Formats: sequence, structure tokens, C-alpha cells
Amino acid sequence: MAIKTNDLNARLFGKADKRRATTVAEAQSAAQDKAAVIELAVAGEKTVAFELVKVNAGDIEGKTQVFAQNAREQAFLNEHALADILTTLKDRGQQYPAVGRWLEDGRIEVLDGSRRRMACILANQDFLIYVASGIQSDHAKFLSDVANAHKPLSLFERGKEMQALLATGKVSDQKALARYCQCSEALVSGALKAASLPMELLMAYPSVGELGRPTIVKLHKMYFSLDEKQQQAFVDALSKQEQPVWQRVDAQGITRITREVTHHIEALSEKVRPSTAVESKPQAVELIKGQASYVRDGDKLQLKLSQLSEQQAEHILAYLADYLK
Repeated sequence: MAIKTNDLNARLFGKADKRRATTVAEAQSAAQDKAAVIELAVAGEKTVAFELVKVNAGDIEGKTQVFAQNAREQAFLNEHALADILTTLKDRGQQYPAVGRWLEDGRIEVLDGSRRRMACILANQDFLIYVASGIQSDHAKFLSDVANAHKPLSLFERGKEMQALLATGKVSDQKALARYCQCSEALVSGALKAASLPMELLMAYPSVGELGRPTIVKLHKMYFSLDEKQQQAFVDALSKQEQPVWQRVDAQGITRITREVTHHIEALSEKVRPSTAVESKPQAVELIKGQASYVRDGDKLQLKLSQLSEQQAEHILAYLADYLK
């Protein structure tokens, strides 16, 4: 009688390929061991079997896609934003498989692991992912949200989530948002400011996740000091450039690059503002050299008199008082 592969593995290595994970720690342990199948309790409601699938490096973009409701903005995922995992992945491959679900067309939708997916694309490495069938949208959202706890969302991404909460009526204002999200009102304000900025502006930076509240507040003030026409010209200037600003900055290190990008952004915003003509100030006209001069400014007249005796001053003041009555 033939021995099943699972049974053979169990006899040879003292463990089966199938794992039942009831806690996050158990799931992480199973993922690290790359068990062929894991059973995971989804949202505490039901246990689902996930099968480990390897997607060849060249097929990742075509055979997988990221869950549409994933809070993480995929456009921001570049080598700087993924630096914390990219080096290890290049050297040793993917250590922890992602989690996803099968779509009707045979492709895989990534629920947990969009950063690992993009890192594999950039590093030209095979992509490992646990995939299950029959995952409903609410459970998919649960898995996606839990995954984002591994790497904090940027202020922009948090702001987008907060905007959605306001739009759906789950919260009424920023104070309610702070209570709902268990954070300070200052953080809520910064996140909403970030979410209101155009993508073209944020993508000028190497890693949006590294932009703190002071930088976001500065960018918000700068952008919204422009009128609508100037804002459009500003965005057009950024989008027409062949490379993002951060790729053209001559600096090393994420902090220095970010600072240089901000300087470039500020200079660009000044370029789209129409130059205001500086009004020339009225010049003084000399009436009597060394003694009397005047400045005419609209309906104003300024007299400057010098070398006057007490009597001359009294006569002039008396004349002016009488004339202007």
C-alpha cells in the first residue's frame, strides 16, 4: 500500500505537513516552517485550510493581485520603502509566506503580504503564499487589516482609512476619530492632512512611511496656499517628470534624501506662483536743495523741511492750518 506524502514526511521528520493554528504565534511558526498546509481560524469564526503555493518570479505580476481594500498604498512600495525586508529577501529568499485567496479566474488575491509581493518582484525572487478558497470579502478584509499590524501604515494610509470612517458615518468628527482609532487628535489631524495631499506630491519621496507629522503639515500648508490653477500646474510639473524627484536627488540615506526632496518641492511651488510686480515707492523730490523736499503718494503729501528758524516754522504751520480748514 502506498504511503501518502504527508504520512511519509511525518515518519521521516517527526512532524506532519499540516498545521492547525489557533493563535498568531502558532500561525507564524507554521509559516516559518513553510508547512504545506495550515489550518487558520479566520476572524474567530471558522477554520480554513490554506495551501502553500510558489509563484515564479516572472509570473507574480500576472498571476497575483493585491486585495482592493488593502489599506497599504501599493504605489509607495519601492526599494526604500521595502528596505527593511528587501536585503534579507535578496540574500535568502522569502522567509514568511504571504496569505491570500483564489479568485474565480485562477489568479491569487494577496490579503496579507503586499510588501513581500513587491519585494519579490523587485528582487526577482519566487513568491510564497498560503492560498485558500471560499474566503468571503469580510474575512478577506479581516486578514488584510491584521496583516498591516506588522508594519505600521503611513500617515497618508491612516488618513485614507479615517476619511472612509467619516464618509460612512461611523464617526462624526476628528474627536470621535481619535477615540475610535485610539490615538491623539494631533495624529488624526496630521493623517487627514496627509490624505488630502495629491499622490504625485507624496510619490516624490523615497518612502512615504518615513514622512512625519511636521513634514506633512509643512507640505499641506505649502500646497493649499496655492490656488486651484496653481495646484494643477504644480501637480502637472511633478507628473511630467520622467523620474520621481527622489531618484534625481544627489544624496545618500533616507533622511537626507527626504530633506532634499522637500527643498525641491518648495522651490517648485514657488515657480508656479505668478511673480507679483513690486510696486515702486514714490521718490522724494527736492524743492530747495538742502532745505525742502516732498514725496507725493496718491492723495498723500509728505514735506521735509530743514534749517528753519522758530519764526519760519510757526508761519508755515499757521498757513497750513488755515489753508486746510
